[in-house]
Amino acid sequence: MENSERRTLNAKRRTLDTKREALNTPIPNPQPPCYNSRAMIIGISGGTGSGKTTVAQKIIAPVGDGNVVYLQQDSYYRNLGDMPLDLRHQVNYDHPDAFDTELLINHLQALRAGETIEQPIYDYATHSRRAETIHLEPRPVIVIEGILVFVNPQLRALMDLKIFVDTDADIRFIRRLDRDVHERGRSVESIINQYTTTVRPMHLQFVEPSKRYADVIIPEGGFNDVGIDLITGKIRSFLGEAAEQHSVPIQHKADDSDRTEFPS
Repeated sequence: MENSERRTLNAKRRTLDTKREALNTPIPNPQPPCYNSRAMIIGISGGTGSGKTTVAQKIIAPVGDGNVVYLQQDSYYRNLGDMPLDLRHQVNYDHPDAFDTELLINHLQALRAGETIEQPIYDYATHSRRAETIHLEPRPVIVIEGILVFVNPQLRALMDLKIFVDTDADIRFIRRLDRDVHERGRSVESIINQYTTTVRPMHLQFVEPSKRYADVIIPEGGFNDVGIDLITGKIRSFLGEAAEQHSVPIQHKADDSDRTEFPS
């Protein structure tokens, strides 16, 4: 056999070996799409003491808390641990700059992408974050609640449904007064001073104007059963569609071992 013919034959053999090797190499199976790529993000806003937490609780209960991740904007106050304590008390905690909104946005995007997060725990007594965090797993519905969640355009754009809880100012003040006295050990004088100097002005400047971004306005908060029933119906419909289209593991009954807590 001529050298040229031998070289041609060897080249063909190498080509066949390469093709055979490629055919025998297993093709990795693509990961199935995570249901959180279609997670429904619900924002709940309203003034201090408006009943946002009650609305969140009444929405989540019939849907099943095993289907929901519940976040509070208050957990994302900026960590002021390096600031002298007397200066921490002077910070305006009702202004948008008081919150680490970038971290909150990152956490929402991570949950929607099917990733877990470590939610910070805020210590109101020291105005700083605790060392420990709360481990949260992704779920098909994400609820974010806070007085200023509609103010930031990037945060607002992540929401599929925006709910504003509209309650009279005198009721809201009484609720805040009762909460801060009995749960946070504050004096009546300090509560009134904070309310008049920062809470009310910031409500008028930021919270009340953000109501125009709401898809649904619920007067009287958790006492508005009709409004809440309409919202839970929409969530149930979303869960049903997600289950059919993406084989989403929907939990139809809450698991007591994995229950969402609703702090006051």
